[in-house]
Amino acid sequence: MDLFLPESGLVIWMLIAFLIVFFILAKAGWPMIMGAVEQRNAHISDSLLAAEEANNALAGIEQKRQETMAAAQAEQIRIMKESQDLKTQLIEEAKTQARHEAERIVADARLKIEKEQAEAMANIKNEVIALSVDIAEKLLQRELSDKRSQSAYIEQLLKNNQRIEA
Repeated sequence: MDLFLPESGLVIWMLIAFLIVFFILAKAGWPMIMGAVEQRNAHISDSLLAAEEANNALAGIEQKRQETMAAAQAEQIRIMKESQDLKTQLIEEAKTQARHEAERIVADARLKIEKEQAEAMANIKNEVIALSVDIAEKLLQRELSDKRSQSAYIEQLLKNNQRIEA
């Protein structure tokens, strides 16, 4: 049992050494350790605050992103509506222009047809007159013996014919 019980002098010297170490640690080591723990606590608190601020900023950025996306979608819808309206307007303008062009072409065709019809009528009249003159000449050759009296008679008929047309 003597092995387990230290002598009283050894206990006193151990107690004195412990108190000296405790006193040195209390004066020098303990404030440094507590300061380091406080610094670490402050650093952790600051990091948590920074993380919370970052999360708030991220939430704000996410909200701005959603607002920007909504605005972009609204702008896209507006642009598509404007382009659709422009397309409709261009189609209507093209239809109107095509309609006017068709009316102009029809009017030009009518004028051309009327002109050709008038020319055809004039040609037919000239042919009828030429045939009438030929027939009249053949008939008058029998009746009139000389050329001069035939020409005078034809001129008289032409003058009568022109008065009838007028």
